[in-house]
Amino acid sequence: MRPPIRRARPAAPRAALAVALTAALTGVLSAVPAPGARAGIPLPGGGGAGPPTGGARALMAFVEPPNAPLRRNSSAPDDAVERVLAAQPQLALGIISAAQGVYFREQALLDVTQGTRVADSSYDPSAPPLLDLSTFDHRGAIKEWPLVARRAQSAPQTIVPGLLAASVPGGAAYVGISHQRPLPAVLAADRSGRLAAVSLGPARTLLARVAGARGHALVVVDLPHGRAGQRLLGELLGRRPPSELVLAMERPPTGVGHELEWIGAAGLGSGELESKTTNVRGMVATIDVAPTVLGHLGRPVPDAMRGRAMTAGGGRDAGSLRAFRRRLAIVQPRRIATLKALAAAWLALALLAGAVGRGVGVRWAGRVGALAFLWAPVGAMAGALADTTLRREELLIGAVCFGLGAITDRVLPWPRGPFLPAVIGIAAVAIDALAGTHLLLRSLLGPNPSFGARFYGIGNELKSGLTVLALAGAASALYPARPSRRAAAWMAATGVVVAVLLGSARLGAGVGGVVIAGVATAVAAAMLLPGGFTPRRAAVVLVSPVIALGALVVLDLATAGGRGHLTHNVVEAHTRTNLHDTIVRRLNSAVDALELGLMPFAVAAAVLVVVLALVLRRRLFGPLPDPAWRAALVAGLVGGLVGAVVEDSGPVLFVVAVFALGCLTLYIQGAPARRRRSTRLAGPGADRGQGRAAAATRAGP
Repeated sequence: MRPPIRRARPAAPRAALAVALTAALTGVLSAVPAPGARAGIPLPGGGGAGPPTGGARALMAFVEPPNAPLRRNSSAPDDAVERVLAAQPQLALGIISAAQGVYFREQALLDVTQGTRVADSSYDPSAPPLLDLSTFDHRGAIKEWPLVARRAQSAPQTIVPGLLAASVPGGAAYVGISHQRPLPAVLAADRSGRLAAVSLGPARTLLARVAGARGHALVVVDLPHGRAGQRLLGELLGRRPPSELVLAMERPPTGVGHELEWIGAAGLGSGELESKTTNVRGMVATIDVAPTVLGHLGRPVPDAMRGRAMTAGGGRDAGSLRAFRRRLAIVQPRRIATLKALAAAWLALALLAGAVGRGVGVRWAGRVGALAFLWAPVGAMAGALADTTLRREELLIGAVCFGLGAITDRVLPWPRGPFLPAVIGIAAVAIDALAGTHLLLRSLLGPNPSFGARFYGIGNELKSGLTVLALAGAASALYPARPSRRAAAWMAATGVVVAVLLGSARLGAGVGGVVIAGVATAVAAAMLLPGGFTPRRAAVVLVSPVIALGALVVLDLATAGGRGHLTHNVVEAHTRTNLHDTIVRRLNSAVDALELGLMPFAVAAAVLVVVLALVLRRRLFGPLPDPAWRAALVAGLVGGLVGAVVEDSGPVLFVVAVFALGCLTLYIQGAPARRRRSTRLAGPGADRGQGRAAAATRAGP
């Protein structure tokens, strides 16, 4: 037994030296002080364990700017992080949507881990719990995680917090700074709230500790505040191997107003970030982070994740991104202010015209003001093109809308005026979407990406309004009309155009919008058919939503290769339970929207207006007893009611539809004096077609 020992003796000094050097190196790289103690917490599996299988690794680094103490409790947009990221040429830049609804920084991080999100109002409670990290045996766990899991189950959608780390073999590691609150550690938590490895220590050892985490495919790195974090980010990127993905994100600040934050990516290419979630160059969402990481690691993306993998391309224009973000941040506050300014301008025009021309002037002002609001989509896009101050934008939009309203009233005699804003407005929206200019997105009537639910296409608020506008345009084109199959076919064709605009993945990407347009058009077409409503026609109206959705599936397959909004979020909901969740979520969101701010009063006012219109219908619509107009008004109201049920914004669509119908009613009331002397369509200068339409109207359906 002695000989083997003697043979090993010459190597003993070298082995002892190697062990000593390894121990010393391990102590330098992985020794970290535990919370409340000086002992180190090494990373298990680190220290030369080598990269994960395939060599792919992902780092998620959180950056906080030098002025972080001033910004933490601020709601003002701040581009300090963007300047930090833009200073790194390796990074592709983008704006990341950090919330759907009210912003909570804990929820922003949870959304990353689960790869999907819903509005805050869909949870019970709506606000997430305060989260913190506890460490033990070189690992960790997120405190209050049982509350997180219980709250996720209350949402009407399949939501799995911690799904990202749970989808990575071996879990994720967190490397942070001992004196900073380890909030980003949430991203390394799995479905049980546990972290595979935790390393806390001083900033000077951070790079060494990150290197010591090579045994983990996903590492969450919390950089120190200020310039030290900037320097370490640059060194991390400088040492990045080609197989490593680095996502540098803004450390979620406290307070409100941070729905749009900054993100940079190294390893996806150069330029600006985008994803199929947003379809907007330079913008992604928090739910896109998890699919991007898993895709880079070669792991399958779970069905519960609804985000899309990010890509990078094009040129990198940091100044343009800053301007884009600032514009999106002011869209919502300017909406109501501009609406009030337009209403005040209409009132001033009516008073001035009434003082000069009395009754004739008031009726002219009524027509011009109503047409001005019908031109609002075009005016809002003109305001976005200028992108100026609030007062100047109000003046520009007012000048465009009222100027076009006066020209329209001059060119197209009453009651054909709505035809022009309908055709040009819908064409402008379609051209903007096809050209990718994103004027509607930046306009005051756009989809409002700051809310986090929609980033492109046509916003919920405009869907019912555009439907009413299109129906009024069709009625104007058909005037003078009489019930006939031809008139019904023209109204149906208008509905098809609107449905394509609202539902195409390239244009509107709105499932609810197709249902709104389908039902409203079915009602209008049925009213224009000879013989009025029959049980068979009523059945067609009832099944029109199913027909519309079926057509949208075909349209989605044709325009988006089956990866549009409908197929991704509804058809790909593999079980009946998920489809049920989608329906319940929309209904809950609609009910919740009814309780927000002044919405209860707006809905009550809209209901009162509808009731008064029904009571006074003969007086209000007497100057225009045209069947096509009557069908358009009734169908527009039905579309608003349907929108209140099928869209997340719920009652907002009903209020918008009633507002648009109110504008049309005032336009009808602005009939020239010769029209107001009789409720018949035939009159001075009327042609034979008008006489036939009047006779058909008197005879009734």
